[in-house]
Amino acid sequence: MGFAPQACPIRTILDQVAAKWTVLILLELHDGPKRFNALLRALPDISRRMLTQGLRDLEQNGLLRRTVFDTRPPAVEYALTALGESLMGPLLGLVDWATTHREAVFAAQRQYQDSQSD
Repeated sequence: MGFAPQACPIRTILDQVAAKWTVLILLELHDGPKRFNALLRALPDISRRMLTQGLRDLEQNGLLRRTVFDTRPPAVEYALTALGESLMGPLLGLVDWATTHREAVFAAQRQYQDSQSD
């Protein structure tokens, strides 16, 4: 039968959780609940459409909670759920690794690019 990548539950979860905007949204919400416009200001290079989609995906996956307040106009706040909080340990570990090793990664990239131009 072989391996069916589309049926791999780990791949499916990692595809959703490890996406660029997903990680950045999670890191922003780690500091505490935020409203849509606060997230938009914190991530200036994300479009409204991509932020909306990212928030929907995170809510669908149980990683964040969307709370609507009965105000005029309605206020909406996003916060990590317990499941989302449980992801922050590994995610922050990855951020620490990237911070520690970024110069080595950049040097490797430069070395690779130099070797390709020869």
